[in-house]
Amino acid sequence: MNQHVLREQLIDTMQAMCRADLNRGSAGNLSVRVPQGFLITPTGMSYDCIEPEDMVQVDMAGRAQGARLPSSEWRFHRDLYANHADAGAVLHAHSPFATALACLRQDIPPFHYMIARFGGTTVRCAEYATFGTQALSDAVLVALSDRNACLLANHGMLVFGRDLRHALDLAIELETLCEQYWRACQVGSPVLLSGQEMAVVLEKFAYYGQQGVAAAGPHT
Repeated sequence: MNQHVLREQLIDTMQAMCRADLNRGSAGNLSVRVPQGFLITPTGMSYDCIEPEDMVQVDMAGRAQGARLPSSEWRFHRDLYANHADAGAVLHAHSPFATALACLRQDIPPFHYMIARFGGTTVRCAEYATFGTQALSDAVLVALSDRNACLLANHGMLVFGRDLRHALDLAIELETLCEQYWRACQVGSPVLLSGQEMAVVLEKFAYYGQQGVAAAGPHT
């Protein structure tokens, strides 16, 4: 796919993030992998006034090309692409419920089987580090070991997907789970699924959403 199309898709996805209430104003950031590195949203620009040429190309050495400065969080985008071959797009948001839970600095436990959507029995919360630093990127890589989503302590959420659409879908699903967990905690202590049950769910999720899987394979 040529870069102009990807730049347009970045804008469309950013606007979809706002419509889904994942972000407001200039908060959060988004990137997509390209052969030379990745294209990322510029720092500090409101999503309703960004043009395709405002997207910044960054190589794997951290060198930026373009008229704008890249998002201050470009380091964890770069490091995710370097360490996760399956990452085609990275999305970071300050969504209300994920951010509220991130401020508690706690993992989200298996209160619902859809936690397995993100690769494990929990959604981890990365240790706190100042935004835009290598320390934050290092913490992200730990939290995203065998996962495709995490919370960032006192900060927000982070997901990566195969492409921009997949990353957006994951972010919306994560925010929904965060809201459900937050609401359940207002009533009492949610009953958690066992490790044995989550192992079964994780096995079923190996086939989740794959329409071409043989009929004998597990289904949800």
